[in-house]
Amino acid sequence: MDIIESHIALPAAARTRARIYQYDEYDREFLRERVGEFRAQVERRLAGALTEDEFKPLRLMNGLYLQLHAYMLRCAVPYGVLSSRQLRQLAHIARTYDRGFGHFTTRQNLQFNWIKLEQAPDVLATLAEADLHSIQTSGNCIRNVTTDEFAGAAADEVVDPRVYAEILRQWSTLHPEFSYLPRKFKIAITGAPNDRAAIQVHDIGLVARRGPSGETGFEVWAGGGLGRVPLIGTKLRDWLDEPDFLSYMEAILRVYNALGGRENIHKARVKILLRDVGAARFIEMVEQEFATLPRGKFRLEPEVIAAIRAHFAPPPFETLPHAEATLARQVAADAAFADWVAHNTHPHQRPGYISAVISLKPIGGIPGDATAEQMDAVADLADRYSFDEIRVTHVQNLVLPHVRQDELFDLWRALDALGLATPNIGTVTDIIACPGLDYCSLANARAIPVAQMLSERFADLQRQYEIGPISINISGCINACGHHHVGAIGILGVDKKGEEYYQITLGGSAGNDAAIGEIVGPSVPYEGVVGVVETLIRTYLARREPGETFLAAYRRLGMAPFKEALHAAA
Repeated sequence: MDIIESHIALPAAARTRARIYQYDEYDREFLRERVGEFRAQVERRLAGALTEDEFKPLRLMNGLYLQLHAYMLRCAVPYGVLSSRQLRQLAHIARTYDRGFGHFTTRQNLQFNWIKLEQAPDVLATLAEADLHSIQTSGNCIRNVTTDEFAGAAADEVVDPRVYAEILRQWSTLHPEFSYLPRKFKIAITGAPNDRAAIQVHDIGLVARRGPSGETGFEVWAGGGLGRVPLIGTKLRDWLDEPDFLSYMEAILRVYNALGGRENIHKARVKILLRDVGAARFIEMVEQEFATLPRGKFRLEPEVIAAIRAHFAPPPFETLPHAEATLARQVAADAAFADWVAHNTHPHQRPGYISAVISLKPIGGIPGDATAEQMDAVADLADRYSFDEIRVTHVQNLVLPHVRQDELFDLWRALDALGLATPNIGTVTDIIACPGLDYCSLANARAIPVAQMLSERFADLQRQYEIGPISINISGCINACGHHHVGAIGILGVDKKGEEYYQITLGGSAGNDAAIGEIVGPSVPYEGVVGVVETLIRTYLARREPGETFLAAYRRLGMAPFKEALHAAA
């Protein structure tokens, strides 16, 4: 929150040693007031003083959805960063107000699917106790800013994007002009050359970079998105100076807010505006708006950046001259541990440290789900092994970002005891799936059971590793919460005369080589999905060249051999 005229506040000096952003009393008082306001609205709804139509925009402003069976509360996890204290609070909510679990989403948020309306204000109050909330997790506003799950830790990182994600959070929260946009608006930012934040399929995508003299600047994309009309974004600028960061964001949002089509919700996204007016004209309008903005009001001053950056100061890393050798010996001595290290870790920028990915995709499990007990246990492990910090990934897993390499074996054993050491990150069973028709009132078909069946079909680890890196993404409807458009294999649930069918796409990617998948053929019934994926995988294995991934093979071979294989198997 901390909103002043420029929408950015200088943090108090007493908080500058924190590793994640810390709220102050101003923030906490705001959350308490918001909870009180919503409590009064819920009481009026329960008393019949508000109709559902009158109550709906009020609950959506607080992240409360009415789903198929109950209310769902979406809790914001800004840029995917949680403290162990916050994760324990989420576990407490799952245990007290839900059915003992939560669902981590592709927006790096957490959803509770079984909230009672009369208890919703108590849940918000409990969130606020841990500096958490659900503001702007719904509605036509700027949603939770997402970023690289390894931000501040990745060996390939150039600029820590969390600093600018927090600046965007403060600027966008309750922004007086952008709280009622034509449609929802999503921003992603990365600070590494390898895009792990899917910036090209967001309304605004940002790459933080260094200039020739070490100065920070940004590559700016806009007009990407999935859903009914999937589009890869357009690059607006190769370089934006750091002081102009917010001014340019303001300019893009002002153009969209003024010209985005509000008469049809299916055509109200910025991607449609950019497509309809053309890239050149859209860029011209943004640049014109940018040129008219008062620089003093929106200029991002160095002291503001420094104060925000101080919140993300590195933890007290140690010098660990023998940690790498210790890890190497343990990997050589234990094949199961070696598999987990090979697939579930990421190189760290500090010698002797590593980032560990906790798979929330056990064989036959529900992608992204975690029980209250697992959340509590992960919080304990974060305290013990990762400076009390946890990350939520946009592919529905968790990360302990700062683990000593000589303690990784002990962490792995602890995770294994909890059922959280599945060594499958990036494999065929690391499936993204939305809640689908099991929960969502918008869905046409189930997504969770399809993910479970595929996971069980490809359960054999050695087969997973033989197949190699591949993404399978499943959405229960065209809104694409499962990001099916950018899966190497995408699966979209559709309704055919009341029956669940699935449209299959091939060739999608959310990385540097972002691409929208192409439809492979007619939709298939629920019971046929696993067989279709099996045929596609076998075709790839039979036709690939040495070292070639599924996506690379598809791009070389084209659609024809996959279509032929499916036709022959029909």
